[in-house]
Amino acid sequence: MATRSSQKLTLAPSAARRAPPRQDRAVQTYERLLDVAGELLAEVGVERISTNQICARAGMTPPALYRYFADKYAVLEALGRRLMDRQNAVLFEWLDRHAPGGLVALGAAVEELLRATARVTDAEPGAVWTLRALRAVPQLAHVRIESHRLVTDRMVEVYAPLLPNMPREVLWRRLRLSVELGFAVDEMLNEEDRIPRDDLFRDAAQLLSQSLLL
Repeated sequence: MATRSSQKLTLAPSAARRAPPRQDRAVQTYERLLDVAGELLAEVGVERISTNQICARAGMTPPALYRYFADKYAVLEALGRRLMDRQNAVLFEWLDRHAPGGLVALGAAVEELLRATARVTDAEPGAVWTLRALRAVPQLAHVRIESHRLVTDRMVEVYAPLLPNMPREVLWRRLRLSVELGFAVDEMLNEEDRIPRDDLFRDAAQLLSQSLLL
């Protein structure tokens, strides 16, 4: 069992993290580096990817990359945050659109959410390997956990008025489980080739719909 101190260490943000740029040209360079890193990650994996490889593929010098990222783990963290942010935006829009219909409307629209999230993953360079890195690399675990807690907090704000008799801590716990299950489905779509995607969407939506109806 992990100790409290080891849990805090795992969740601590990377000391190498730097604020993303704001100027248009710098933003374009930053996004280009992330796209290249995602492509390389899919080709060579977490262990072998390096900042030198990213620079060579992007046609940049190492000093140019180091203006944005301190090391390869900072690049991977930025990849993870970008993917999580884009997936979360889909969920937040889905909540805003279906929450007025109540629990039944939210439950009936789960497959729509799963498919929309999968489209984000499919469009992101190296997303499958980014998802794996967020689970496998200790330096990156906090990105996934922070994102899932943020999503859970937002879901609680939507579901709590619909379930006024449920203790908030119980609601948070159950919704946190549903978030983790949804994340696992997104990974499974890209790993399990023995189940047709449409079947996986349908069956996962049925299971998650039942859990979201609580």
